[in-house]
Amino acid sequence: MQLIRLNQYLASCGVCSRRAADELIRQGEVTIDGRIAQVGDKVSGEERIVVSGRAVHGGERRIVVAYYKPVGVTVTDSDPHAEVTLRDVFHYPERLTYAGRLDKDSEGLLLMTNDGQLVDKMMRGRAGHEKEYIVRVRGKITDEDLERLSKGIWLPDLRVKTKPCKVTRLGEDTFRIVLTQGLNRQIRRMCHTIGRDVKQLKRVRVLTVMLGGLKPGEMRELSSEEIAKLMKACEKPARNARSGEQASAARNSQSKEQAASARNTGNGTRRKRFYG
Repeated sequence: MQLIRLNQYLASCGVCSRRAADELIRQGEVTIDGRIAQVGDKVSGEERIVVSGRAVHGGERRIVVAYYKPVGVTVTDSDPHAEVTLRDVFHYPERLTYAGRLDKDSEGLLLMTNDGQLVDKMMRGRAGHEKEYIVRVRGKITDEDLERLSKGIWLPDLRVKTKPCKVTRLGEDTFRIVLTQGLNRQIRRMCHTIGRDVKQLKRVRVLTVMLGGLKPGEMRELSSEEIAKLMKACEKPARNARSGEQASAARNSQSKEQAASARNTGNGTRRKRFYG
């Protein structure tokens, strides 16, 4: 009988990623046949394994849920300093964990799943997965501001420059931005660097999954076809992101006249796209 590490087994059952599994084990949230598990334990899958009071079974069907995370909810299973955690507001018949994060002050699309491999893929910061946001700032934002955001911003507190990205004006104080990296509070840091504070930040897309008509606190389970498209998109490596960056760089160098024309159109509400 083949034995595998407990964290690997939990990930294969879709409970969470291996790293998150180790943390649950350290917190005493996992038991094997009634005894508290230890990091490094190995199992065959025939044991009775319980995580946070719920039994884990292998061979479960893959579930992915699109959830509209409201503002004020901290994306974590447990945090003594958080007023409201995801566990407090997200309730589903089967145990699901989050694939990716969204900070407390932001709202919008959060994917929940029982597929540990999907969680691992979504949490890889270098994978180049597209995430789309609608951002509203305090005060008017200029075309020059949007162009700076699209080309990449040096973040002094993180000592890193953000990758070029697609930015589209939606209004005097609102724009759409598509990121392929996941730095901590990235959009808020980018806007702060150009002298604009974020008033509202909503994620509306993760790869192939759209927020759609969901309202805060609502959820919907993805169809098998939607899950297949999502998994296929996850398999595409950062090569797509790199090629996108190269294409964006080429567009930036095409014409100074085009850039000057974009800056001279004013701050109207007509939609305008900037490429970094």
